[in-house]
Amino acid sequence: MNASNPLSTGPIPVDYIERVYAGVLGKIIGVYLGRPFEGWSYEKIRSEFGQIDYYVHERLGVPLIVSDDDISGTFTFLRALEDHGPTSDISSKQIGQTWLNYIIENKTILWWGGIGQSTEHTAFLNLKNGIDAPDSGSIETNGSTVAEQIGAQIFIDGWGLVAPGNPDLAVKLAGEAACVSHDGEAVYAALVIAAMVSMAFVEPDIDKLLDCATSYIPSESIVSTMIADIREWSSVDFDWRVTRQKLEELFGYHKFPGNCHVVPNHGVIILALLHGKGDFSESLRIANSCGWDTDCNSANVGCILGVRNGLVGFETGPDWRGPVADRLFLPTADGGRCITDAVRESYAVAAMGHKLTGSTLAGPKDGARFHFSLSGSVQGFVSEQLVESRGVVTRIFNTSEIEPDSRTLRADFRYLSSGRFARIKTATFASPEKLQMEGYGLQMCPTLYPGQTVHARVRVAANSAVELRLYLRQYNHLDTLTHLFAPSLTVENTEWNSLSWRVPEEGGYPIAEIGVEVSCDGRADGFIEIDTLDWSGAPDVTLARTEGGDVWQRAWVDAVDEFSVIGNSSTFQVIQNRDEIGLIAQGTSEWESYTATALITPWIVRRCGLIVGCRGLTRYFAFVFAKNEVQLIQCWDSEIVLGREPFVWNQDQCYQFNVTIFGNHIFCSMDGVELLNCIVDVGSSISGMVGYFVERGRITTEGIIITPFNVETESIEMEVIE
Repeated sequence: MNASNPLSTGPIPVDYIERVYAGVLGKIIGVYLGRPFEGWSYEKIRSEFGQIDYYVHERLGVPLIVSDDDISGTFTFLRALEDHGPTSDISSKQIGQTWLNYIIENKTILWWGGIGQSTEHTAFLNLKNGIDAPDSGSIETNGSTVAEQIGAQIFIDGWGLVAPGNPDLAVKLAGEAACVSHDGEAVYAALVIAAMVSMAFVEPDIDKLLDCATSYIPSESIVSTMIADIREWSSVDFDWRVTRQKLEELFGYHKFPGNCHVVPNHGVIILALLHGKGDFSESLRIANSCGWDTDCNSANVGCILGVRNGLVGFETGPDWRGPVADRLFLPTADGGRCITDAVRESYAVAAMGHKLTGSTLAGPKDGARFHFSLSGSVQGFVSEQLVESRGVVTRIFNTSEIEPDSRTLRADFRYLSSGRFARIKTATFASPEKLQMEGYGLQMCPTLYPGQTVHARVRVAANSAVELRLYLRQYNHLDTLTHLFAPSLTVENTEWNSLSWRVPEEGGYPIAEIGVEVSCDGRADGFIEIDTLDWSGAPDVTLARTEGGDVWQRAWVDAVDEFSVIGNSSTFQVIQNRDEIGLIAQGTSEWESYTATALITPWIVRRCGLIVGCRGLTRYFAFVFAKNEVQLIQCWDSEIVLGREPFVWNQDQCYQFNVTIFGNHIFCSMDGVELLNCIVDVGSSISGMVGYFVERGRITTEGIIITPFNVETESIEMEVIE
């Protein structure tokens, strides 16, 4: 680290959150642009497209919004700062623990190509087998070929985003993160990217960004030498293709072993930045037209230039933001955070950046989930494209025209009439087509459940009276989506309306979308404007096999060897064949003050039981059967037994597990008899998903009943567990 670098310090920029948002947008736009032809050669891209000017997913018959390791890894591994404290002293070991908490083996985030072939898979297995970072990713452990592939670079942008104008800090954090899985040249490349993202908040000159970034790596390294060469070539080459030819000759894939070596791809990033001269569209055009690992390279370029240029930088070319609509997926063991958007993730990143400086970033509009406070943001809202609503909404956009001090979401509509509806909605779970998406799979839970109360502040301006209401779309017995509507409100003026709706349970099917509908018996034109939309409270729902359909099973995070139904009954089984703990879980990290009840039958099992307050695979509380006793377990990266009670339980016998959490209190009952209770110190209220715990064995069950817990109506004596 070059601690004396004069550019390495400074206050958080006044436009920090907007620049973080631009960086996040640049990252995901880059992924979505480059993903459809990832791995194509330069020659094939030139033959098929000439050059990449805009999204080509439709031409290749693939979706635009996809799950991808570049996005999932970037915004998931950064949670080490949330889970272990926002400190500049975060260690590679702690970041490795974050990997183990959120990554579901063979299912999420990583390319599961096998040990010795996939660098990240190799590092994950090392972590799982007790080899802590940085040894998990070292050349000494894995060899130089495995250790110097591209992965550290593609996951690194977030560490620059949390250190605006402070490359010393960005490089320190990025170095710890990169060596969880990589070493050598791969780490050097990652440090360069992190430093450039950090400095882009305060320095627009590309050459100065490179001067700063390369000061943090050895001058004799291949990455440093290559950057110097590219800078020299770019200064005299009129055409970026000439520079690319030189890059391939001296630093191409044929020079470096492995599936996707970092050096050639890092060269593409530098080439695109220099020849693109800071223009977002031109730089992405170059990065993607060069071939090789297009989505990764495009994403790094997009993040750097997103931060450098701010939101205005997306306006120099085609409409990059419109088709994306802020949408992204983060499939992890924290299933309730899979369905998210660029605004939510930007605020999470910026909050960590503030905490690292000892300050705080308050969520706008009282922390509402959807608040549209950032310029151009739509937070996943799109118009409904069913027959009765298609074409009624003409555009959806972010505006501050009517409320200069507050941004809102506006949807213009026309030709509203009997049987024709203006509907705008956003996802709370995956649509049927997304459930079939190939590539990186989706492990997720719905974000909205029956029993929760939806709150919205909405107004409508129209040239006649209209009906306004909230609605949702949920799955049914055919695994298709059906509507469920809140009571309607007649609107005859442009005043703000506060809508509130307690979501009913209709068969326990996953809820996929939430939205706002306007209808009219006559004829109307106008607009819908949403200030905020949110929901609160614990759910009141039974998480069980639904009557018909299979989508209910996709609503569970699945980290066991087998999770399957038994015949045509309502019973399902959870099996873990190995000597390690397996979990299935559902819900969100916001759930608190609830009671979970489940009937569980153990079959040849070492330990099994009910999980509450779950935030991943290594962060949860569990009430379980162990040998001749019941245990209350707290797992917070490592397991401790908070309490135990003798209990002779039998295989093949059904038992009713009951666990309640409120605040930092937890109490457990078996077949209606309270056995364990305590107060725990976890720094905040216990909250999180519910689920099942199985260690080497099989259980059968019919689901978990979740009910809100109101401490004012209960009388429970608790004991403190030190």
